[in-house]
Amino acid sequence: MRVYLLVMLVAAAVTFLTTPFARWLATRTGAITAVRDRDVHTIPTPRLGGVAMLLGLVVAVVLASQMPFLEGVFVSDVDGVPIADTRAWGIVGAAAIVCVLGVADDIWDLDWMTKLAGQVLAAGLMASQGVVLFTLPVGGFQALPSSRVQLAVTILVVVVAMNAVNFVDGLDGLAAGLVAIGGTAFFLYSYALTLRTTPDDYSSLATLVVAALVGVCVGFLPYNFNPARIFMGDSGSMVLGLVISGAAIVVTGNIDPGETSGAERLPAFIPLLLPLAVILLPLLDMGMAVARRLLAGKSPFHPDRMHLHHRMLALGHSHRRAVLILYVWTAVFAFGAVALVRWDARTVAVGLGVASVVALVLTLGPLRTRGRFLDDQDLAAAPPVAVVSAPRPAPGAGAVPDARVTNPPTTTSPSKEA
Repeated sequence: MRVYLLVMLVAAAVTFLTTPFARWLATRTGAITAVRDRDVHTIPTPRLGGVAMLLGLVVAVVLASQMPFLEGVFVSDVDGVPIADTRAWGIVGAAAIVCVLGVADDIWDLDWMTKLAGQVLAAGLMASQGVVLFTLPVGGFQALPSSRVQLAVTILVVVVAMNAVNFVDGLDGLAAGLVAIGGTAFFLYSYALTLRTTPDDYSSLATLVVAALVGVCVGFLPYNFNPARIFMGDSGSMVLGLVISGAAIVVTGNIDPGETSGAERLPAFIPLLLPLAVILLPLLDMGMAVARRLLAGKSPFHPDRMHLHHRMLALGHSHRRAVLILYVWTAVFAFGAVALVRWDARTVAVGLGVASVVALVLTLGPLRTRGRFLDDQDLAAAPPVAVVSAPRPAPGAGAVPDARVTNPPTTTSPSKEA
């Protein structure tokens, strides 16, 4: 456990120390998120935080590759012959691809087809290095019939995860916090699974990757929590989605369908259920957004202000409170899934019910204020921004600003897409 915590600490420290560099890079390249009608931030904000997150991930994995304790992650023993295991490097390489793709999008605003092609390329690279989904929880655990189907399903899962995290990246600290909380639950489960399945070797690729992932999120949050000094941008959200999906796919390799039956069946589904619980809110948000836009006759990528975080603001929650309540919901789902490993389903269901009631009270209860988030109709009916011109100073007089904006409009969401 101490080795994994060291990896997590290194990832957090590197991310924290390099985020100012990412912010400087964003200002130099023009990767600035302007204030739009659907945004919550009120000043233009740099958005290349994913660069620092990738650096934290790379340094943590490189350090881990030099640790004897984690040698089993990078070298596999096949019939007594040591063979290099490239899955960790496949995840890192794929993360680098989507980070570069996200940087290009944050600077030049790429079209959705180019981004999708880059996401498929990154997922394909990861799969080519052995990070492949072999089974699906359909009527038990069913092996996917062919390598082509495995590749296609793997790419689909990874692309969906990347876009889900991107969709939910709409409030300061939201995406990083959700992944950090869910990733912590995933880390604890993966470590416990390693202790149970390989008691003679505690090295685990999934545990290592998730530890580094939690570390980069924790290291980035001090700069990203409200009021954010930098956004992760697409370069960060896609890295988070890719890494968490990669870790989930790796864990499925520890499942033996022939040994799961009866009372063991539900806990055996945890490797696939837990990643869904970790990004349940992002997946729910993305699904609702796509359905909503298609039913309105619009593109599924058409931006609007009906995301979950917008609805939290509409309920009267402040920016920070909305984020913290969504943190609570993620903790309920993620740790509820992990609890199935230790306790029976009935006990977990009761605890999950109580926790859900508490989260619901926080969401709909007396913490809300009377103010609410303005919707499209509100903004359309709002009076125009008043611009008061100041008189020009007399010769020799002190400088006076040419104009001053009063009553700035309310805005929503730092996410590029959202």
